[in-house]
Amino acid sequence: MAHRSGFVNIIGNPNVGKSTLMNALVGEKLSIVTAKAQTTRHRIMGIVNGEDWQIVYSDTPGILKPNYRLQQNMMNFVDGAMGDADIILYVTDTVEKADKNADYVAKLKGIDCPVILVINKIDLSDQQKVTELMDYWKTQLPGAEIIPASAQEHFNLESILAAVVGKLPECPPWFDKDAFTDKNLRFFASEIIREKILLNYKEEIPYCCEVGIESFKEGAERYDISAVIYVMRESQKGIVIGKGGSALKKVGIQARKDMEDFFQKKVFLQTYVKVDPDWRENKRELRKFGYEE
Repeated sequence: MAHRSGFVNIIGNPNVGKSTLMNALVGEKLSIVTAKAQTTRHRIMGIVNGEDWQIVYSDTPGILKPNYRLQQNMMNFVDGAMGDADIILYVTDTVEKADKNADYVAKLKGIDCPVILVINKIDLSDQQKVTELMDYWKTQLPGAEIIPASAQEHFNLESILAAVVGKLPECPPWFDKDAFTDKNLRFFASEIIREKILLNYKEEIPYCCEVGIESFKEGAERYDISAVIYVMRESQKGIVIGKGGSALKKVGIQARKDMEDFFQKKVFLQTYVKVDPDWRENKRELRKFGYEE
């Protein structure tokens, strides 16, 4: 039997559960997950292998109208994912307005590759609403295969997997069969810290922060990691650090525990905060953080 392999790119609006879905399909927490919009900033690959197939999933940022250079680069990741996909997983849910960012749905109508539309979060709805949404999407994307699911509850994931495998093109594997992502450990360290920032701070703080890994050293018994949290204003620096360093200490403890679970090794983590007022617009800075080619 011929081997099949392909890039299955996950796109959709913010907060529909794209990252939760990819993590569930891959079986690893590769993408950070919070209830805040713009949690995912990068394009992150997760690789799943069968005996005669390989799926290379890509999680992408939620679709938005850019207000600054960082967001424009995030949308470049989405556009790139639409352009190089063998299969597109378009994720919507039972909560969002179906016509949100309709221009991307219009692009899907003219795309050459197969489209699988996943209606996520059906655990938050009822059968009648789900049926109505399926009927609606059949009129919007008549060529798409429509699958209701709950990524959070791991419901109907086997139907998504079967649909994807059935649409993969004949191709040798793109990655070694033991690979599960294209990102390195430094990347996941920075993302774990950023997740804790999203979870622990309110209002504009998470959107004004970026995490840089200054050093990442692997010893016989532990990883020694030094990370810098960049903010845009001195007032934000004070909030991130907190009274007597309490807020930053809390983020560090939570991040270290998650890193140890993910890396399966002890971690010594040091975190610092620096002000960089222009990091979201500066091409050189964005390249350093992996947002520019």
